[in-house]
Amino acid sequence: MYWSDKNQFNLHGGETGFDTQETKLPTYWKTSFSKICLGMKIGQQINFIVITRQATSLYSLIADGKYRPTTVGRNTWKKLIGPPASLQLQCNKEGLNVFTRTSQARIGIVGNKENNCLSSDSRIGFGIRGRQKDPSNTCGNEATHSPENGIKHIKAMGYIIVQ
Repeated sequence: MYWSDKNQFNLHGGETGFDTQETKLPTYWKTSFSKICLGMKIGQQINFIVITRQATSLYSLIADGKYRPTTVGRNTWKKLIGPPASLQLQCNKEGLNVFTRTSQARIGIVGNKENNCLSSDSRIGFGIRGRQKDPSNTCGNEATHSPENGIKHIKAMGYIIVQ
Protein backbone atom coordinates (compact mmCIF):
# COMPACT_ATOMS: atom_id res chain seq x y z
CA MET A 1 0.00 0.00 0.00
CA TYR A 2 2.80 2.44 0.84
CA TRP A 3 4.19 2.07 -2.68
CA SER A 4 0.92 2.96 -4.43
CA ASP A 5 -0.36 5.96 -2.45
CA LYS A 6 0.72 9.53 -1.85
CA ASN A 7 0.47 9.49 1.93
CA GLN A 8 3.52 10.73 3.77
CA PHE A 9 4.78 8.80 6.77
CA ASN A 10 6.97 9.98 9.65
CA LEU A 11 8.39 13.16 8.08
CA HIS A 12 10.80 13.59 11.00
CA GLY A 13 12.45 10.29 10.02
CA GLY A 14 13.71 11.95 6.86
CA GLU A 15 15.87 14.29 8.94
CA THR A 16 17.67 11.74 11.10
CA GLY A 17 20.24 10.26 8.71
CA PHE A 18 21.03 6.63 7.99
CA ASP A 19 19.34 5.14 11.03
CA THR A 20 16.40 2.78 11.53
CA GLN A 21 13.56 5.30 11.35
CA GLU A 22 11.20 4.48 8.51
CA THR A 23 9.87 7.40 6.52
CA LYS A 24 8.05 8.20 3.31
CA LEU A 25 8.52 11.75 2.15
CA PRO A 26 6.56 13.79 -0.41
CA THR A 27 9.70 13.61 -2.56
CA TYR A 28 8.48 10.08 -3.45
CA TRP A 29 5.85 11.58 -5.74
CA LYS A 30 7.23 15.11 -6.29
CA THR A 31 10.90 14.76 -7.25
CA SER A 32 12.23 14.07 -10.73
CA PHE A 33 15.61 12.36 -11.04
CA SER A 34 18.16 10.69 -13.28
CA LYS A 35 19.71 8.31 -10.72
CA ILE A 36 18.41 6.08 -7.94
CA CYS A 37 20.81 5.39 -5.10
CA LEU A 38 19.88 2.27 -3.14
CA GLY A 39 21.39 1.40 0.20
CA MET A 40 21.02 -1.45 2.66
CA LYS A 41 22.24 -1.37 6.23
CA ILE A 42 22.92 -4.69 7.94
CA GLY A 43 24.34 -4.27 11.41
CA GLN A 44 26.62 -1.24 11.13
CA GLN A 45 27.58 -1.81 7.46
CA ILE A 46 25.81 0.17 4.71
CA ASN A 47 26.27 -0.81 1.06
CA PHE A 48 25.05 1.30 -1.86
CA ILE A 49 24.44 0.80 -5.58
CA VAL A 50 23.31 3.30 -8.22
CA ILE A 51 20.78 2.75 -11.00
CA THR A 52 20.76 5.26 -13.84
CA ARG A 53 17.10 5.88 -14.63
CA GLN A 54 15.24 9.05 -15.49
CA ALA A 55 11.68 9.67 -14.27
CA THR A 56 9.36 12.36 -12.99
CA SER A 57 9.21 10.56 -9.62
CA LEU A 58 9.67 7.17 -7.98
CA TYR A 59 5.90 7.06 -7.62
CA SER A 60 5.55 7.30 -11.43
CA LEU A 61 7.75 4.19 -11.79
CA ILE A 62 6.36 2.06 -8.98
CA ALA A 63 2.73 2.90 -8.06
CA ASP A 64 1.11 1.39 -11.16
CA GLY A 65 2.70 -2.00 -10.50
CA LYS A 66 4.10 -2.34 -14.04
CA TYR A 67 7.39 -4.15 -14.41
CA ARG A 68 10.27 -1.87 -15.39
CA PRO A 69 13.51 -3.78 -15.97
CA THR A 70 16.99 -2.65 -15.01
CA THR A 71 20.31 -3.99 -16.25
CA VAL A 72 22.69 -3.62 -13.31
CA GLY A 73 23.08 -7.41 -12.99
CA ARG A 74 22.87 -9.93 -10.17
CA ASN A 75 26.38 -9.24 -8.86
CA THR A 76 25.56 -5.55 -8.37
CA TRP A 77 22.33 -6.38 -6.51
CA LYS A 78 24.29 -8.77 -4.30
CA LYS A 79 26.62 -5.90 -3.32
CA LEU A 80 23.74 -4.44 -1.29
CA ILE A 81 24.00 -7.41 1.06
CA GLY A 82 27.73 -8.06 0.82
CA PRO A 83 29.51 -11.45 0.92
CA PRO A 84 26.62 -13.37 2.58
CA ALA A 85 24.25 -12.56 -0.33
CA SER A 86 22.60 -15.57 -1.93
CA LEU A 87 20.33 -16.08 -4.94
CA GLN A 88 19.21 -19.04 -6.95
CA LEU A 89 21.22 -19.15 -10.17
CA GLN A 90 18.49 -18.81 -12.82
CA CYS A 91 15.75 -16.28 -13.73
CA ASN A 92 17.61 -13.13 -12.55
CA LYS A 93 14.63 -10.86 -13.22
CA GLU A 94 15.57 -7.41 -11.96
CA GLY A 95 14.09 -3.94 -11.84
CA LEU A 96 11.07 -2.19 -10.39
CA ASN A 97 7.87 -4.15 -9.68
CA VAL A 98 9.51 -7.53 -10.15
CA PHE A 99 6.64 -9.96 -9.59
CA THR A 100 6.54 -13.71 -10.12
CA ARG A 101 3.97 -16.23 -8.88
CA THR A 102 5.98 -16.85 -5.71
CA SER A 103 8.21 -13.80 -5.14
CA GLN A 104 8.18 -10.06 -5.47
CA ALA A 105 10.47 -7.09 -5.12
CA ARG A 106 9.24 -3.54 -5.60
CA ILE A 107 12.86 -2.71 -6.36
CA GLY A 108 15.30 -5.59 -6.71
CA ILE A 109 16.03 -8.97 -8.25
CA VAL A 110 14.49 -12.44 -8.00
CA GLY A 111 16.16 -15.75 -8.78
CA ASN A 112 14.98 -19.29 -9.44
CA LYS A 113 16.55 -22.73 -9.58
CA GLU A 114 14.85 -23.43 -12.93
CA ASN A 115 15.59 -21.42 -16.06
CA ASN A 116 12.32 -19.49 -15.76
CA CYS A 117 10.76 -17.18 -13.21
CA LEU A 118 7.64 -19.19 -12.40
CA SER A 119 8.57 -20.50 -8.95
CA SER A 120 11.35 -18.23 -7.70
CA ASP A 121 12.39 -18.64 -4.08
CA SER A 122 15.12 -16.04 -3.80
CA ARG A 123 15.21 -12.25 -3.90
CA ILE A 124 17.22 -9.23 -2.89
CA GLY A 125 15.53 -5.89 -2.68
CA PHE A 126 13.08 -3.43 -1.23
CA GLY A 127 9.42 -4.32 -0.73
CA ILE A 128 10.21 -8.04 -0.96
CA ARG A 129 7.79 -10.80 -0.16
CA GLY A 130 6.95 -14.33 -1.12
CA ARG A 131 7.41 -17.80 0.25
CA GLN A 132 9.80 -17.22 3.10
CA LYS A 133 10.45 -18.20 6.67
CA ASP A 134 9.84 -14.70 8.01
CA PRO A 135 7.14 -12.66 6.20
CA SER A 136 8.19 -9.54 8.13
CA ASN A 137 11.40 -9.39 6.07
CA THR A 138 10.48 -6.72 3.54
CA CYS A 139 13.98 -5.43 2.79
CA GLY A 140 17.07 -7.56 2.39
CA ASN A 141 17.73 -11.08 1.09
CA GLU A 142 15.55 -14.19 1.21
CA ALA A 143 16.89 -17.33 -0.44
CA THR A 144 15.77 -20.96 -0.21
CA HIS A 145 15.70 -24.05 -2.44
CA SER A 146 19.32 -24.41 -3.61
CA PRO A 147 20.62 -20.82 -3.68
CA GLU A 148 24.28 -20.36 -4.60
CA ASN A 149 25.51 -19.24 -1.18
CA GLY A 150 23.17 -21.18 1.09
CA ILE A 151 19.77 -20.45 2.57
CA LYS A 152 19.50 -16.84 3.77
CA HIS A 153 17.02 -14.75 5.74
CA ILE A 154 18.85 -11.41 5.97
CA LYS A 155 16.92 -8.34 7.10
CA ALA A 156 18.21 -4.90 6.15
CA MET A 157 17.25 -1.29 6.68
CA GLY A 158 16.74 0.18 3.24
CA TYR A 159 17.51 3.65 1.94
CA ILE A 160 16.23 4.95 -1.39
CA ILE A 161 17.65 8.29 -2.52
CA VAL A 162 17.16 9.99 -5.89
CA GLN A 163 19.30 12.55 -7.66
